[in-house]
Amino acid sequence: MADFDLVVIGSGPAGEWGAVQAALAGKRVVVVEREPVLGGTAANTGTLPSKTLRETALHLSGFKARGLYSVETTLRHEATVSDFLYRERRVKGMERERILRNLERNGVEVVLGTGTLKDEHTVLVRRRDGTERQLTGSFILLATGSTPYRPALYPFGDPRIHDSDEILELGRLPRSLVVVGAGVIGCEYACMFAALGIPVTLLDVKPEVLPFLDDEISALLGQRMEALGIRLRFGHPVAKVDIPKAPEACIRLTLESGEEVETDQVLVASGRNSNTSGLGLEALGVKFGKRGQVEVGPDFQTAVPHLYAVGDVIGFPALASTSMDQARIAVEHAFGLSGPRTMAPVLPYGIYTIPEVSMAGETEECLRDKGVPYVAGRAPFATNPRGQIIGETHGLLKLLFHRESLKLLGVHVLGEQASELVHIGLMAMLTGSTARLFVETCFNYPTLSEAYKTATFDALDTLKQTTG
Repeated sequence: MADFDLVVIGSGPAGEWGAVQAALAGKRVVVVEREPVLGGTAANTGTLPSKTLRETALHLSGFKARGLYSVETTLRHEATVSDFLYRERRVKGMERERILRNLERNGVEVVLGTGTLKDEHTVLVRRRDGTERQLTGSFILLATGSTPYRPALYPFGDPRIHDSDEILELGRLPRSLVVVGAGVIGCEYACMFAALGIPVTLLDVKPEVLPFLDDEISALLGQRMEALGIRLRFGHPVAKVDIPKAPEACIRLTLESGEEVETDQVLVASGRNSNTSGLGLEALGVKFGKRGQVEVGPDFQTAVPHLYAVGDVIGFPALASTSMDQARIAVEHAFGLSGPRTMAPVLPYGIYTIPEVSMAGETEECLRDKGVPYVAGRAPFATNPRGQIIGETHGLLKLLFHRESLKLLGVHVLGEQASELVHIGLMAMLTGSTARLFVETCFNYPTLSEAYKTATFDALDTLKQTTG
């Protein structure tokens, strides 16, 4: 008889909600967490802290007031590290407390220590004080997350070279910053430091910003980032990094093109590695991807029948939202619980740059590649009354409809509240709705949401003009 029905390793979003899902089904559950605090990357070094820092940067810089009713502002005062991180630490602390209360309320036991699998049913936990505890479970759920990938080219021992976790422990705000890697994390941090008035250069081997976005939105985001003061240097990898001995001297990065970029500090955002090292998975026959990602089936079951893996540890899409749903499906499959064990067919993506970007469904490029006939409708926030009121003059809502059935196929938003607005289009796609939904829906006025009606009429007008 196992001690528990489910042993969960990791207390991030995937681990927390997998544990709660099982507990709600009446299962005996324990969560193992190697850090002294709960929440994983999402609560402590990634999702919530970085988004909190973004809001802090917008507040301290007065960014949202720039140009609004002729009001021009600069940084309201000389921001210190304490100013910059105060709210981030508060939010982080509150989220840790919420997770603990959630687990306790559902009868989930928490064991702090590093877990290693002795076999497919047994986890050995080594606590920080050197003591050990052995836990057995009918099933084991891996939710160990990921850590930043550290290319050998960069001397991370130097206090001026940061990865995306370390950047939250700044000793001082940089005088200037180079961000290496224009993925989601790199773009978000580049924007928040630029909003504070810090000179930022963004480097990447790719030729454009976030190429998975719709091309029109990617180009608009690149333009807004440059308007924010970010220097974009794309298409050339970094070949050499020179670190001066004098702490006040500039770091020099030499690109393969020969161009040299000098900076006070460097943030390397070159992707992440799955946290699988030291778990003992290899001996059990678990299969891995290039950066340690655990390979799983459609129900998130590994090659070992009683072992499941969810969240960042399995790789893409590595989002807190999808991780929670993966955990739900894994638990339902493991215990044979009723309910549809599938992920939603359309997933939203939120990118907290300045401005925000969010999308769900197809891009124009994907529809063209698939040969799907479509029509696009656009609603610039500059012509939206709420957009005018809040000074959001560069935002855009873009809808993609099937040209014949007028079913909504994709929604793309750039601007204020993009990650919230996208959900209207997401729900429309999940319910198979057509343009008629937005024509008949009465939106509050004035709101940014009303842009859905404007974009829909724009698509219908385009369709009318092109079909005669």
